[in-house]
Amino acid sequence: MDPLDLLSGDAHTFIEEVWGRRIHVHTIPEADLAGLFDIEQADHLITQTALRTPQLRLAQSGSVLAESRFTRQASIAGKPMTGLIDPRKVLDLFSDGATIVFQGLQRYWEPLRQLVRGLETALGHPCQANAYLTPPGSQGFALHSDSHDVFVFQTFGAKEWEVHDDAGAHQVRMVPGTSMYLPTGTPHMARTQATASLHVTIGINRYVWRDLVRRVVDPILAADALAGPLPADLFADPDALAAALRAKLAEVADAVRTSEVEPMLASFERTFGSGRQPVLGGGLLDRLDVTDLTADTPVRRRPGSTCVIRPDGERLRLLLGDRVLTVPARIAGAVDDIAGQSGAFTAADVADHLDTDSAVVLVRRLVREGLLEVVR
Repeated sequence: MDPLDLLSGDAHTFIEEVWGRRIHVHTIPEADLAGLFDIEQADHLITQTALRTPQLRLAQSGSVLAESRFTRQASIAGKPMTGLIDPRKVLDLFSDGATIVFQGLQRYWEPLRQLVRGLETALGHPCQANAYLTPPGSQGFALHSDSHDVFVFQTFGAKEWEVHDDAGAHQVRMVPGTSMYLPTGTPHMARTQATASLHVTIGINRYVWRDLVRRVVDPILAADALAGPLPADLFADPDALAAALRAKLAEVADAVRTSEVEPMLASFERTFGSGRQPVLGGGLLDRLDVTDLTADTPVRRRPGSTCVIRPDGERLRLLLGDRVLTVPARIAGAVDDIAGQSGAFTAADVADHLDTDSAVVLVRRLVREGLLEVVR
């Protein structure tokens, strides 16, 4: 399921009516959340892996606990590992009422990496994933607001949320399958009930108009025309100084008004479309198999992969999420065909656009780049 549909119920309605405007609560079938991040998977990360700070932190009574209370030292091949999570200390602190916070899960937990990539594709804004495991009867953080939008969804236990909007305070009971969207600045706090609680928070670091305006204005302000010194005896004639400043502001306004924004927007899109977290599950096996790939080898789009195609003169620019790939514009038909595939296919299936040998070369390249994976 599309991640935005999953968390909001309907992606189109969310974008048109909810985004940045109001609190939104949606119920998800529990089966649709299976495997994203549940209590068994939280247990696995704490007790069976080598997490290090800041991947995990603990909070209690509204304060973040010192790392020294739940970390230990170790070494590999004689080299020290700092900030290593001590699972026994973490569990003891949890039993004493501390909330366990898993930070940046999209960097090391594949299901949430996939979810975050899908949300970024749908929204065009950077996202991140944290999870909060709270013991029974505890409150992790006091009433506060975040500097970004969030989606919250519950995967274990229950938690009572207090959220505020212009109409006042509202109580929302979060149980497995409940998803809630909070716009930037929404005051909120949460408390567990008789059982422990685990929820995932997707932070959406929204771009704002200021981000684009600065990209236009900053180069103008850096121009030599504004680098000259102000006159000596600066405040001897305030009226003349004000008139000179107005003239400079008029020059800046003219430059802003006549700026070509299209190249800046293309650069902005390129930065976003090539700077996301890589999605490369199975990539090692693909690298081992790709040299033997033939015209009849089944391949498919890698789950979570993205491909935005933009013309660039005699080349095509492919934004693949974590990188930019350029290919000749003459193979646009084959690239469009491959990017639009929803199931398994072979290089022979794009022979309408390229000869077989060229199709094999292209498919191999796209496997190496991570857009495609070999079907096994």
